[in-house]
Amino acid sequence: MPVIEIAGKQINVNEEGFLTKYEEWDEEVAKTLAMQIEVEMTPKHWEIIKFLREDFKVQGETATSRRVQTVGGVPVKEQFELFPKKPAKKMAYIAGLPKPKGCV
Repeated sequence: MPVIEIAGKQINVNEEGFLTKYEEWDEEVAKTLAMQIEVEMTPKHWEIIKFLREDFKVQGETATSRRVQTVGGVPVKEQFELFPKKPAKKMAYIAGLPKPKGCV
């Protein structure tokens, strides 16, 4: 697996650029990842990212958009507004989690 430098740290990623080690993520890494995909982080963005990371610890897999809606309380429409075009993929990327199952 490739290793890249993000926010001054050596980070393990897969071939698509998703982090492969949960513990290498922090908010500085997230800010850099968000800038790379042109997402400007607001408190609502952080709320979703924190939900995803906590949910991943419990579930062992990355939440889908549907789960973010039903369990996290953020409607899919709002997810698309915050993370345009491919919200589940972008949310997982910024959260330092694997791409959700079913994402292309």
